[in-house]
Amino acid sequence: MIVGKTGSVRRRRILFMAEAVTLAHVTRPLVLARALPADGYEIHFACSQKYEGFLRDTTFTQWPLHSISPDQFLESLAKGEPLYDRPTLESYVEEDVRLMNAVMPDMVVGDFRLSLAVSAAHCKVPYVSIVNAHWSPYASLRRFPLPEIPLAGVLGVPIARTLFHILQPLIFALHARPLNLVRRSYGLPPLGDLRHVYTHGDFTLCTDIPKLVPTANLPPNHHYIGPVIWSPEIELPAWWANLPQDRPCVYVTLGSSGQVSLLPDVISALSGLPIIVLVATAGRLNLNSIPSNVMVADYLPGAEAARRSALVVCSGGSATAYQALAEGVPVLGLASNMDQHLTMSAIERCGAGILMRAGLAKEHSIRRNAERLLGNEGSRAAARSLAQGFADYDAPTKFCTFLEKQMGVLMP
Repeated sequence: MIVGKTGSVRRRRILFMAEAVTLAHVTRPLVLARALPADGYEIHFACSQKYEGFLRDTTFTQWPLHSISPDQFLESLAKGEPLYDRPTLESYVEEDVRLMNAVMPDMVVGDFRLSLAVSAAHCKVPYVSIVNAHWSPYASLRRFPLPEIPLAGVLGVPIARTLFHILQPLIFALHARPLNLVRRSYGLPPLGDLRHVYTHGDFTLCTDIPKLVPTANLPPNHHYIGPVIWSPEIELPAWWANLPQDRPCVYVTLGSSGQVSLLPDVISALSGLPIIVLVATAGRLNLNSIPSNVMVADYLPGAEAARRSALVVCSGGSATAYQALAEGVPVLGLASNMDQHLTMSAIERCGAGILMRAGLAKEHSIRRNAERLLGNEGSRAAARSLAQGFADYDAPTKFCTFLEKQMGVLMP
Protein backbone atom coordinates (compact mmCIF):
# COMPACT_ATOMS: atom_id res chain seq x y z
CA MET A 1 0.00 0.00 0.00
CA ILE A 2 1.01 3.60 -0.59
CA VAL A 3 0.07 6.24 1.97
CA GLY A 4 -0.54 9.64 0.41
CA LYS A 5 0.06 13.07 1.95
CA THR A 6 -3.53 13.20 3.18
CA GLY A 7 -3.21 9.83 4.89
CA SER A 8 -5.24 8.05 2.21
CA VAL A 9 -4.11 4.57 1.24
CA ARG A 10 -4.01 3.14 -2.26
CA ARG A 11 -2.66 0.00 -3.82
CA ARG A 12 0.53 0.21 -5.84
CA ARG A 13 -0.31 0.38 -9.53
CA ILE A 14 1.71 -1.95 -11.76
CA LEU A 15 1.41 -1.99 -15.55
CA PHE A 16 2.48 -5.19 -17.33
CA MET A 17 3.19 -4.88 -21.05
CA ALA A 18 3.62 -8.05 -23.11
CA GLU A 19 4.96 -8.09 -26.66
CA ALA A 20 2.80 -10.82 -28.19
CA VAL A 21 5.21 -12.12 -30.84
CA THR A 22 5.39 -15.48 -29.07
CA LEU A 23 3.18 -17.01 -26.42
CA ALA A 24 6.03 -17.03 -23.88
CA HIS A 25 6.30 -13.23 -23.88
CA VAL A 26 2.65 -13.10 -22.79
CA THR A 27 2.58 -15.96 -20.30
CA ARG A 28 5.72 -14.96 -18.38
CA PRO A 29 4.35 -11.57 -17.26
CA LEU A 30 0.94 -13.17 -16.77
CA VAL A 31 2.34 -15.70 -14.28
CA LEU A 32 4.18 -12.95 -12.40
CA ALA A 33 1.15 -10.65 -12.37
CA ARG A 34 -1.00 -13.43 -10.95
CA ALA A 35 1.48 -13.86 -8.10
CA LEU A 36 0.96 -10.34 -6.75
CA PRO A 37 -1.50 -10.01 -3.84
CA ALA A 38 -4.64 -8.17 -4.92
CA ASP A 39 -4.88 -6.26 -1.65
CA GLY A 40 -1.50 -4.62 -2.25
CA TYR A 41 -1.41 -4.12 -6.00
CA GLU A 42 -3.68 -2.69 -8.66
CA ILE A 43 -2.70 -4.64 -11.76
CA HIS A 44 -3.06 -3.43 -15.34
CA PHE A 45 -2.17 -5.83 -18.15
CA ALA A 46 -1.60 -4.78 -21.76
CA CYS A 47 -1.18 -7.19 -24.66
CA SER A 48 -2.59 -8.07 -28.06
CA GLN A 49 -6.33 -8.72 -28.01
CA LYS A 50 -5.75 -12.18 -29.54
CA TYR A 51 -4.58 -13.28 -26.07
CA GLU A 52 -7.38 -11.69 -24.05
CA GLY A 53 -8.79 -15.17 -23.37
CA PHE A 54 -5.81 -15.83 -21.12
CA LEU A 55 -6.98 -13.00 -18.85
CA ARG A 56 -10.65 -13.97 -18.51
CA ASP A 57 -10.36 -15.33 -14.98
CA THR A 58 -8.30 -12.40 -13.66
CA THR A 59 -9.36 -9.15 -12.03
CA PHE A 60 -6.73 -7.19 -13.96
CA THR A 61 -7.64 -4.05 -15.83
CA GLN A 62 -6.97 -5.02 -19.44
CA TRP A 63 -5.60 -2.78 -22.17
CA PRO A 64 -5.13 -3.54 -25.88
CA LEU A 65 -1.55 -3.28 -27.10
CA HIS A 66 -0.42 -3.51 -30.71
CA SER A 67 2.39 -5.95 -31.54
CA ILE A 68 3.80 -7.01 -34.88
CA SER A 69 2.37 -10.36 -35.95
CA PRO A 70 4.07 -13.60 -34.90
CA ASP A 71 4.46 -14.44 -38.60
CA GLN A 72 6.33 -11.19 -39.25
CA PHE A 73 8.47 -11.80 -36.18
CA LEU A 74 9.35 -15.36 -37.21
CA GLU A 75 10.06 -14.28 -40.79
CA SER A 76 12.54 -11.66 -39.59
CA LEU A 77 14.20 -14.22 -37.33
CA ALA A 78 14.49 -16.69 -40.20
CA LYS A 79 16.11 -14.07 -42.43
CA GLY A 80 18.45 -12.79 -39.73
CA GLU A 81 17.01 -9.29 -40.09
CA PRO A 82 16.39 -6.71 -37.32
CA LEU A 83 13.06 -7.53 -35.69
CA TYR A 84 11.82 -3.92 -35.66
CA ASP A 85 12.50 -0.96 -37.92
CA ARG A 86 12.58 2.63 -36.72
CA PRO A 87 9.01 3.58 -37.77
CA THR A 88 7.59 0.55 -35.94
CA LEU A 89 9.48 1.39 -32.76
CA GLU A 90 8.42 5.03 -33.00
CA SER A 91 4.76 3.98 -33.21
CA TYR A 92 5.30 1.61 -30.29
CA VAL A 93 6.75 4.43 -28.17
CA GLU A 94 3.80 6.68 -28.97
CA GLU A 95 1.36 3.92 -27.99
CA ASP A 96 3.32 3.17 -24.81
CA VAL A 97 3.27 6.82 -23.78
CA ARG A 98 -0.49 7.10 -24.34
CA LEU A 99 -1.03 4.00 -22.25
CA MET A 100 1.21 5.11 -19.39
CA ASN A 101 -0.45 8.53 -19.36
CA ALA A 102 -3.83 6.78 -19.05
CA VAL A 103 -2.78 4.30 -16.35
CA MET A 104 -0.27 6.43 -14.42
CA PRO A 105 1.58 3.35 -13.11
CA ASP A 106 4.03 3.32 -10.23
CA MET A 107 6.08 0.80 -12.20
CA VAL A 108 5.94 -0.84 -15.63
CA VAL A 109 6.98 -4.46 -16.23
CA GLY A 110 7.76 -5.41 -19.83
CA ASP A 111 8.52 -8.65 -21.62
CA PHE A 112 10.30 -7.98 -24.92
CA ARG A 113 8.55 -4.63 -25.31
CA LEU A 114 11.80 -3.02 -26.47
CA SER A 115 10.19 0.39 -26.94
CA LEU A 116 9.93 0.73 -23.15
CA ALA A 117 13.63 1.60 -23.21
CA VAL A 118 12.40 4.94 -24.58
CA SER A 119 8.82 5.38 -23.41
CA ALA A 120 9.34 4.50 -19.75
CA ALA A 121 12.25 6.92 -19.48
CA HIS A 122 10.24 9.60 -21.29
CA CYS A 123 7.34 9.13 -18.86
CA LYS A 124 9.70 8.81 -15.87
CA VAL A 125 8.20 5.45 -14.89
CA PRO A 126 10.55 2.84 -13.36
CA TYR A 127 10.91 0.00 -15.85
CA VAL A 128 11.40 -3.69 -15.04
CA SER A 129 12.55 -5.83 -17.96
CA ILE A 130 11.90 -9.60 -18.02
CA VAL A 131 14.63 -11.37 -19.99
CA ASN A 132 16.63 -14.55 -20.38
CA ALA A 133 20.13 -14.24 -18.94
CA HIS A 134 21.77 -15.62 -22.06
CA TRP A 135 21.12 -12.26 -23.75
CA SER A 136 22.85 -10.34 -20.98
CA PRO A 137 26.08 -8.48 -21.79
CA TYR A 138 27.27 -9.96 -18.47
CA ALA A 139 26.61 -13.56 -19.50
CA SER A 140 29.68 -15.79 -19.37
CA LEU A 141 28.99 -16.79 -22.97
CA ARG A 142 30.79 -14.40 -25.31
CA ARG A 143 30.51 -16.14 -28.67
CA PHE A 144 26.95 -16.56 -29.87
CA PRO A 145 25.82 -19.62 -31.86
CA LEU A 146 24.86 -19.42 -35.51
CA PRO A 147 21.05 -19.53 -35.90
CA GLU A 148 19.22 -20.98 -38.89
CA ILE A 149 19.65 -18.11 -41.34
CA PRO A 150 20.02 -18.14 -45.15
CA LEU A 151 23.80 -17.74 -44.85
CA ALA A 152 24.04 -21.20 -43.26
CA GLY A 153 22.19 -22.77 -46.17
CA VAL A 154 24.32 -21.02 -48.79
CA LEU A 155 27.80 -21.46 -47.31
CA GLY A 156 27.26 -24.46 -45.06
CA VAL A 157 27.30 -24.31 -41.26
CA PRO A 158 31.11 -24.42 -40.63
CA ILE A 159 31.96 -21.53 -42.98
CA ALA A 160 28.85 -19.54 -42.07
CA ARG A 161 29.59 -19.97 -38.36
CA THR A 162 33.15 -18.66 -38.77
CA LEU A 163 31.93 -15.67 -40.76
CA PHE A 164 29.13 -15.00 -38.27
CA HIS A 165 31.58 -14.95 -35.35
CA ILE A 166 33.86 -12.52 -37.18
CA LEU A 167 30.95 -10.22 -38.02
CA GLN A 168 29.08 -10.62 -34.70
CA PRO A 169 29.98 -7.14 -33.32
CA LEU A 170 28.80 -5.49 -36.54
CA ILE A 171 25.63 -7.61 -36.75
CA PHE A 172 24.70 -6.90 -33.13
CA ALA A 173 25.31 -3.17 -33.64
CA LEU A 174 23.12 -3.10 -36.76
CA HIS A 175 20.28 -4.89 -34.97
CA ALA A 176 20.46 -2.32 -32.16
CA ARG A 177 20.53 0.68 -34.50
CA PRO A 178 16.74 1.23 -34.93
CA LEU A 179 16.11 1.51 -31.18
CA ASN A 180 19.21 3.62 -30.60
CA LEU A 181 18.03 6.05 -33.29
CA VAL A 182 14.65 6.36 -31.57
CA ARG A 183 16.36 6.90 -28.20
CA ARG A 184 18.48 9.67 -29.74
CA SER A 185 15.36 11.42 -31.06
CA TYR A 186 14.07 11.51 -27.47
CA GLY A 187 17.37 12.86 -26.13
CA LEU A 188 18.46 9.54 -24.63
CA PRO A 189 21.95 8.03 -24.99
CA PRO A 190 22.47 4.88 -27.09
CA LEU A 191 22.36 1.55 -25.27
CA GLY A 192 25.12 -0.29 -27.10
CA ASP A 193 24.65 -3.50 -29.05
CA LEU A 194 21.79 -6.00 -29.28
CA ARG A 195 22.50 -7.52 -25.86
CA HIS A 196 21.97 -4.16 -24.14
CA VAL A 197 18.86 -3.44 -26.22
CA TYR A 198 17.27 -6.78 -25.30
CA THR A 199 18.03 -6.51 -21.57
CA HIS A 200 17.78 -2.80 -20.79
CA GLY A 201 15.69 -1.68 -17.84
CA ASP A 202 15.93 0.25 -14.61
CA PHE A 203 15.75 -3.28 -13.24
CA THR A 204 16.45 -6.45 -15.22
CA LEU A 205 15.00 -9.77 -14.05
CA CYS A 206 16.58 -12.91 -15.51
CA THR A 207 14.22 -15.88 -15.81
CA ASP A 208 16.97 -18.46 -15.39
CA ILE A 209 19.30 -19.80 -12.67
CA PRO A 210 23.07 -19.13 -12.45
CA LYS A 211 23.89 -22.84 -12.61
CA LEU A 212 22.34 -23.04 -16.08
CA VAL A 213 23.16 -19.57 -17.43
CA PRO A 214 26.07 -18.07 -15.47
CA THR A 215 26.99 -14.39 -15.54
CA ALA A 216 29.93 -12.35 -14.27
CA ASN A 217 30.01 -8.92 -12.59
CA LEU A 218 26.23 -8.60 -12.69
CA PRO A 219 25.16 -5.03 -11.72
CA PRO A 220 23.05 -4.62 -8.55
CA ASN A 221 19.92 -3.82 -10.60
CA HIS A 222 20.09 -7.19 -12.40
CA HIS A 223 18.59 -10.18 -10.58
CA TYR A 224 17.93 -13.86 -11.23
CA ILE A 225 14.37 -14.83 -10.33
CA GLY A 226 14.35 -18.32 -11.85
CA PRO A 227 12.31 -19.80 -14.71
CA VAL A 228 8.71 -18.65 -15.07
CA ILE A 229 6.78 -21.86 -15.71
CA TRP A 230 3.34 -21.72 -17.32
CA SER A 231 1.00 -24.49 -18.44
CA PRO A 232 -2.48 -23.99 -19.92
CA GLU A 233 -5.39 -24.97 -17.73
CA ILE A 234 -7.21 -27.17 -20.23
CA GLU A 235 -8.98 -30.48 -20.07
CA LEU A 236 -6.98 -33.57 -20.86
CA PRO A 237 -7.95 -35.30 -24.12
CA ALA A 238 -10.14 -38.40 -23.89
CA TRP A 239 -7.24 -40.69 -24.80
CA TRP A 240 -5.15 -39.57 -21.81
CA ALA A 241 -6.83 -41.91 -19.33
CA ASN A 242 -6.08 -44.90 -21.54
CA LEU A 243 -2.35 -44.34 -22.03
CA PRO A 244 -0.45 -47.63 -21.63
CA GLN A 245 1.61 -47.93 -18.47
CA ASP A 246 4.16 -50.41 -19.84
CA ARG A 247 5.93 -48.00 -22.21
CA PRO A 248 7.56 -44.61 -21.65
CA CYS A 249 6.00 -41.49 -23.14
CA VAL A 250 7.76 -38.80 -25.16
CA TYR A 251 6.11 -35.38 -25.26
CA VAL A 252 6.52 -33.51 -28.57
CA THR A 253 5.62 -29.87 -29.20
CA LEU A 254 7.24 -27.24 -31.37
CA GLY A 255 5.19 -24.50 -29.72
CA SER A 256 4.43 -21.17 -31.34
CA SER A 257 7.90 -20.47 -32.76
CA GLY A 258 9.45 -23.84 -33.68
CA GLN A 259 9.97 -25.08 -37.24
CA VAL A 260 6.60 -26.80 -37.49
CA SER A 261 7.42 -28.39 -40.86
CA LEU A 262 9.67 -30.78 -38.93
CA LEU A 263 6.77 -32.26 -36.97
CA PRO A 264 5.98 -35.10 -39.45
CA ASP A 265 9.66 -36.13 -39.44
CA VAL A 266 9.73 -36.09 -35.64
CA ILE A 267 6.63 -38.27 -35.45
CA SER A 268 8.01 -40.69 -38.05
CA ALA A 269 11.33 -40.87 -36.18
CA LEU A 270 9.74 -41.60 -32.82
CA SER A 271 6.79 -43.80 -33.80
CA GLY A 272 9.11 -46.72 -34.59
CA LEU A 273 10.42 -46.80 -31.02
CA PRO A 274 8.75 -48.78 -28.19
CA ILE A 275 7.21 -45.64 -26.72
CA ILE A 276 4.01 -43.58 -26.69
CA VAL A 277 4.33 -40.22 -28.44
CA LEU A 278 2.24 -37.34 -27.05
CA VAL A 279 1.98 -34.56 -29.64
CA ALA A 280 0.67 -31.01 -29.18
CA THR A 281 0.46 -29.22 -32.54
CA ALA A 282 -0.48 -25.77 -31.14
CA GLY A 283 -3.05 -25.76 -33.95
CA ARG A 284 -0.30 -25.05 -36.49
CA LEU A 285 -0.44 -28.25 -38.54
CA ASN A 286 -2.98 -30.90 -39.53
CA LEU A 287 -1.50 -34.40 -39.33
CA ASN A 288 -2.55 -37.32 -41.50
CA SER A 289 -1.89 -41.08 -41.21
CA ILE A 290 -1.12 -40.98 -37.51
CA PRO A 291 0.58 -44.17 -36.19
CA SER A 292 -1.20 -46.12 -33.45
CA ASN A 293 1.33 -45.19 -30.74
CA VAL A 294 1.05 -41.45 -31.47
CA MET A 295 -1.56 -39.43 -29.57
CA VAL A 296 -2.33 -35.96 -30.94
CA ALA A 297 -4.07 -32.87 -29.58
CA ASP A 298 -3.95 -29.21 -30.52
CA TYR A 299 -2.92 -28.35 -26.97
CA LEU A 300 -1.87 -30.29 -23.89
CA PRO A 301 -1.16 -29.11 -20.34
CA GLY A 302 2.59 -29.00 -20.84
CA ALA A 303 3.67 -29.52 -17.24
CA GLU A 304 1.51 -32.62 -16.90
CA ALA A 305 2.64 -33.96 -20.29
CA ALA A 306 6.29 -33.46 -19.33
CA ARG A 307 5.73 -35.09 -15.94
CA ARG A 308 4.23 -38.12 -17.67
CA SER A 309 7.17 -38.41 -20.08
CA ALA A 310 10.74 -39.68 -20.14
CA LEU A 311 11.78 -37.12 -22.78
CA VAL A 312 10.51 -33.84 -24.20
CA VAL A 313 11.14 -32.93 -27.85
CA CYS A 314 10.63 -29.24 -28.59
CA SER A 315 11.99 -26.22 -30.43
CA GLY A 316 14.48 -25.58 -27.67
CA GLY A 317 12.81 -22.37 -26.53
CA SER A 318 12.96 -21.73 -22.80
CA ALA A 319 9.17 -21.93 -22.29
CA THR A 320 8.89 -25.66 -23.08
CA ALA A 321 12.49 -26.63 -22.33
CA TYR A 322 12.30 -25.19 -18.82
CA GLN A 323 8.90 -26.79 -18.35
CA ALA A 324 10.55 -30.15 -19.03
CA LEU A 325 13.53 -29.48 -16.78
CA ALA A 326 11.24 -28.34 -13.96
CA GLU A 327 9.86 -31.89 -14.03
CA GLY A 328 13.36 -33.39 -14.17
CA VAL A 329 12.95 -34.52 -17.80
CA PRO A 330 15.73 -34.24 -20.44
CA VAL A 331 15.19 -32.18 -23.60
CA LEU A 332 15.86 -32.79 -27.28
CA GLY A 333 15.78 -29.33 -28.84
CA LEU A 334 15.33 -28.72 -32.58
CA ALA A 335 16.56 -25.15 -32.52
CA SER A 336 16.20 -22.63 -35.32
CA ASN A 337 16.36 -19.06 -33.98
CA MET A 338 19.12 -17.59 -31.82
CA ASP A 339 17.11 -17.66 -28.59
CA GLN A 340 16.43 -21.39 -29.00
CA HIS A 341 20.08 -22.10 -29.78
CA LEU A 342 21.17 -20.18 -26.69
CA THR A 343 18.72 -22.01 -24.43
CA MET A 344 19.65 -25.45 -25.74
CA SER A 345 23.38 -24.71 -25.70
CA ALA A 346 23.12 -24.06 -21.97
CA ILE A 347 21.04 -27.19 -21.38
CA GLU A 348 23.46 -29.32 -23.41
CA ARG A 349 26.45 -27.94 -21.46
CA CYS A 350 24.75 -29.07 -18.26
CA GLY A 351 24.22 -32.56 -19.71
CA ALA A 352 20.41 -32.38 -19.56
CA GLY A 353 19.67 -32.46 -23.27
CA ILE A 354 20.87 -32.44 -26.86
CA LEU A 355 20.82 -29.50 -29.26
CA MET A 356 20.02 -30.26 -32.89
CA ARG A 357 20.06 -27.67 -35.66
CA ALA A 358 16.55 -27.61 -37.12
CA GLY A 359 17.99 -26.98 -40.57
CA LEU A 360 20.03 -30.19 -40.44
CA ALA A 361 17.61 -32.42 -38.51
CA LYS A 362 16.63 -35.59 -40.35
CA GLU A 363 14.43 -38.49 -39.33
CA HIS A 364 17.35 -40.82 -38.61
CA SER A 365 19.28 -38.25 -36.55
CA ILE A 366 16.20 -37.32 -34.53
CA ARG A 367 15.61 -41.00 -33.73
CA ARG A 368 19.25 -41.58 -32.81
CA ASN A 369 19.41 -38.64 -30.41
CA ALA A 370 16.05 -39.51 -28.85
CA GLU A 371 17.34 -43.03 -28.18
CA ARG A 372 20.53 -41.58 -26.66
CA LEU A 373 18.57 -39.48 -24.19
CA LEU A 374 16.04 -42.19 -23.37
CA GLY A 375 18.85 -44.57 -22.48
CA ASN A 376 21.08 -42.11 -20.63
CA GLU A 377 20.78 -42.02 -16.84
CA GLY A 378 23.31 -39.17 -16.75
CA SER A 379 20.95 -36.91 -18.70
CA ARG A 380 18.08 -37.75 -16.37
CA ALA A 381 20.26 -37.02 -13.33
CA ALA A 382 21.34 -33.68 -14.81
CA ALA A 383 17.71 -32.76 -15.52
CA ARG A 384 16.71 -33.65 -11.95
CA SER A 385 19.54 -31.51 -10.61
CA LEU A 386 18.32 -28.53 -12.62
CA ALA A 387 14.76 -29.20 -11.43
CA GLN A 388 15.97 -28.77 -7.86
CA GLY A 389 17.73 -25.55 -8.85
CA PHE A 390 14.52 -24.26 -10.42
CA ALA A 391 12.54 -25.12 -7.28
CA ASP A 392 15.06 -23.30 -5.08
CA TYR A 393 14.45 -20.07 -7.01
CA ASP A 394 10.62 -20.04 -7.39
CA ALA A 395 10.15 -17.10 -9.76
CA PRO A 396 6.72 -15.88 -8.55
CA THR A 397 7.92 -15.64 -4.95
CA LYS A 398 11.17 -13.94 -5.91
CA PHE A 399 9.29 -11.49 -8.11
CA CYS A 400 6.93 -10.53 -5.29
CA THR A 401 9.86 -10.08 -2.90
CA PHE A 402 11.74 -7.96 -5.43
CA LEU A 403 8.73 -5.75 -6.13
CA GLU A 404 7.93 -5.26 -2.46
CA LYS A 405 11.50 -4.18 -1.80
CA GLN A 406 11.66 -1.80 -4.75
CA MET A 407 8.29 -0.26 -4.02
CA GLY A 408 9.52 0.49 -0.52
CA VAL A 409 12.67 2.12 -1.87
CA LEU A 410 10.92 4.10 -4.60
CA MET A 411 7.88 5.10 -2.52
CA PRO A 412 8.71 5.12 1.19
